[in-house]
Amino acid sequence: MPTAAASPASAPPSAPARREKSMPQKAMEKMGLERDIDLALHLPLRYEDETRLTPLREARHGQTVQVEGVVVDSQISLRPRRQLVVVLDDGTDTVNLRFFSFYPSHQKTLAAGQRVRVRGELRGGFLGREMVHPTFKAVTEDTPLAASLTPVYPASANLPQAYLRKAVASGLARARLDEILPAELLPDGLPSLQQALHFLHHPPPSTSVLTLEDRSHPAWQRLKFEELLAQQLSQLQAQRERALLRAPALPLAQGGLHEQLLAALPFRLTDAQRRVVEEIALDLQRPQPMHRLLQGDVGSGKTVVAAMAAAVAMGAGWQCALMAPTEILAEQHFRKLVGWLQPLGIEVAWLTGSQKGKARKEMLARVASGEAQLVVGTHAVIQEQVEFHRLALAVIDEQHRFGVAQRLALRSKMQAEARRIEDEGGPLEPHLLMMSATPIPRTLAMTYYADLEVSTIDELPPGRTPIVTKVFSDAKREAVVERIRDEVAQGRQVYWVCPLIEESEKLDLQNATATHEQLSEALAGHMVGLLHGRMPAAEKAAVMSLFSGGQMAVLVATTVIEVGVDVPNASLMVIEHAERFGLSQLHQLRGRVGRGAVASVCVLLYTSPLSDTGKSRLKAMAETNDGFEIARRDLEIRGPGEFMGARQSGAPLLRFANLEEDIALVRQARHAAGLMLDRHPEAAAAHVARWLGGKAEYLKA
Repeated sequence: MPTAAASPASAPPSAPARREKSMPQKAMEKMGLERDIDLALHLPLRYEDETRLTPLREARHGQTVQVEGVVVDSQISLRPRRQLVVVLDDGTDTVNLRFFSFYPSHQKTLAAGQRVRVRGELRGGFLGREMVHPTFKAVTEDTPLAASLTPVYPASANLPQAYLRKAVASGLARARLDEILPAELLPDGLPSLQQALHFLHHPPPSTSVLTLEDRSHPAWQRLKFEELLAQQLSQLQAQRERALLRAPALPLAQGGLHEQLLAALPFRLTDAQRRVVEEIALDLQRPQPMHRLLQGDVGSGKTVVAAMAAAVAMGAGWQCALMAPTEILAEQHFRKLVGWLQPLGIEVAWLTGSQKGKARKEMLARVASGEAQLVVGTHAVIQEQVEFHRLALAVIDEQHRFGVAQRLALRSKMQAEARRIEDEGGPLEPHLLMMSATPIPRTLAMTYYADLEVSTIDELPPGRTPIVTKVFSDAKREAVVERIRDEVAQGRQVYWVCPLIEESEKLDLQNATATHEQLSEALAGHMVGLLHGRMPAAEKAAVMSLFSGGQMAVLVATTVIEVGVDVPNASLMVIEHAERFGLSQLHQLRGRVGRGAVASVCVLLYTSPLSDTGKSRLKAMAETNDGFEIARRDLEIRGPGEFMGARQSGAPLLRFANLEEDIALVRQARHAAGLMLDRHPEAAAAHVARWLGGKAEYLKA
């Protein structure tokens, strides 16, 4: 839509509030532009050059130019559709200005005889050269040109650029941009924060646009360093605060429960599993809380490592809790842990939100008394009414799938347990072990996970077969069903995953219920099951039991089977509308097959047309089974905010820095953070408050 000097939307934000201004104000609040510093840090997406005029006779087709002249004709045309057509003469040539959306105020500004300054893309038209919906404003012959490049800010439909520019300029003028960082900690050659921000909002015409767009200009480098330093300070501070806390020291007893479990397991641990078990055991022996992430690819055997850690704690006379994001995953853990630990005299309790009444009360009583030494469940484990007897270790599986609120609730729960369980030295906080089948790329480990110790299982158990991944258009659907017939005829089992449960009017996707009906008809004589998140817990458990037991040939499911499901006889995974899934999710789903000795296949069915992102994801899946490479590409495609789920508070915590491109700045920020906390603690606190505010808490969650 065109803009004009007379447009009400361009009135300065400092003008008296009127009813028509409420929409831009609300739009600014929705974008988080409330404080002066928020406005100062709201940087342009791009710039327009309004510092020069281009004579029309010198302007080229396809070029975006600014011209100034007098309107020689202005009229409303009704053919082929209603539009305002204006002819502008700059003294060297004429150009037609065409507007399909316009107001009476625009007609007044663009009336014959008016002098206007116009900026837009010059293109060929039926009646000569034209600009469609250029920006414009009324001027006089002595109206000065802009002295700097004009910023174009991220905005919304109800927030015009003219309004936003004035608001940002006001915020930038008022914001306190005093230097917080000690000069000796700054990389060489960077401007002050105030200089950097003023430059980025109003760069002079001589500035290389390329250095602005690729963010290599020293002003951008200063902003990135400030942001990375705040993030590193927050993480390092959290790590240091945790080192001051106390936790139960859990010694390893000769012939203890951990050794009994190791001897009783029906398989040998891999070298990688043994290594991480030792790393965790060393942490548990210290009187400070462990804060460790256990990462390993799909099927690498993280559950048995968690069981060994739990055995160390329970062998020392303490309790453990294991929490998983879904009931299906929690139940898979529960079954395995019962099988391994119950013969050794350990009681494993099951606790989920679906438990009600007397059964729940009895379970809570067993947990509170200490009778239940290991408690397995969903987020119900961290609810207020759950009270442990002596909790020493909390294990969280697929921790990135829990929301911020749940992570903060877990931290509060652990702090509550610490206050309740004290010895002569004060509160004792439980140790924390987090597990993830989504490996963390190196740059993320240096930034968002800098406060964690990381253990990596980089070896798969023997006997796992490689999975072949094939990518097909949904036009090959019948051929895929034929392949399923072959698989089930040989006694093997198949997963078919759909993104929806029922039909959606908005998305034309193959849904789980319809697919279940179609496959049941196509595979008459074989049991085809349906599993989705809306089913009652007992019904889900019954379906999974039939599939795990081998009676069910095909399981049609939504992504509730993404993690935790372990059926070695399943040899084929079909993922419908694979282009709609994230890369890490596709890798997790693929990991449900290839768990036995039979060669396994994952079929990714897609619907055309594919977006560039969709193509990149499917290409990565077809090219590699390596979870670390998948994670690297996923970070590349999605960026850290989406990759990490809800560790952050809605918006990505890194707005300016790029983890892959700015690795040198990450290293400099890490080094500076330690020095700043040691030498300038007050400046460190002020810097974190300026950049992160309340979001610093989410980094620790």
